[in-house]
Formats: sequence, structure tokens, C-alpha cells
Amino acid sequence: MTPAINKPLPEFEANATGGMKFTPQALLGKVVVLYFYPKDNTPGCTTEAMQFRDHHQDFADAGAVVFGVSRDNMVSHDKFKQTLELPFELVADTEEKLCHMFGVVKNKIMYGKKVKGIERSTFLIDAEGMLRAEWRGIKVAGHVDEVLKAVQDLKNPV
Repeated sequence: MTPAINKPLPEFEANATGGMKFTPQALLGKVVVLYFYPKDNTPGCTTEAMQFRDHHQDFADAGAVVFGVSRDNMVSHDKFKQTLELPFELVADTEEKLCHMFGVVKNKIMYGKKVKGIERSTFLIDAEGMLRAEWRGIKVAGHVDEVLKAVQDLKNPV
């Protein structure tokens, strides 16, 4: 079941880089950008991570923290984070609990075979722990700018 917009997040716990336990309680009081991506060290995922990295200060200035989520393990995440010099944490969802909670696990066709994969998606969670926006099946180009604008709009409503 996917979390509903303007509803609190369900309970969960996951491990993240930096020795962090990723839980809704740990996120309270912070605007959170949670982006799901298919796999560390692949071209599209690397580009997306670098764009979030390059706009990290803009997100921080707008009062938001960024987390990347994939099914990769902590060893893979630590290497990916170090290689790209990512200033944000990566969540290891090896059991796909968060992926299923947010409804990002999809059947895909890869090289003619049906496989279960992660649909590139981003979620915006406000400081009270409420899901405020979601982007599903996104294309990398221009996406980070769109998310940043939504974060800024959340901080400074018109």
C-alpha cells in the first residue's frame, strides 16, 4: 500500500550509510526528499545522484535533507557514496520493505525478460512527517530542479 498524500508515513526502520537508523521518528522536524533509484553505479542512477549532490546546498538552504534508496547493500552504498562524494545518506532497502511501502517495485522488461525492478520515483515529506508530493516513473533530466522548486514552495507557500 502506497502512502497517501497528506497522510503520515507508516512505521518503518532501515539502515543507512553513516551508521544511521532511518525511521519516521528520526525524520520529524525535517523536510525530507526521498528518492528511489534502481541500482548503484549504473548510468542513470549515477547521473541522478550527482544532480542531487550538485544541488545539495540548495536543498539544505531550503531546509531539506536528501536520502537515496535502493535495494543495494551497505557495502555497495558506501562505495557509491564515496566514489561520487555524495553529501547525503543512502538507505539500504535490501528486503524491499520501503520499496513496497512506497509502491515503487514494478515489473519491467529487460533484454526480453520480465524482471522485478525499482521505478525511479521521488517523495517529498514535510517536517511533520506527512507525504506532500510524489513523482513516479521520472526521467532524470530536469527532475532535481523540479523537486527543489517543490521544496522551496513548501517552505515559502505563495
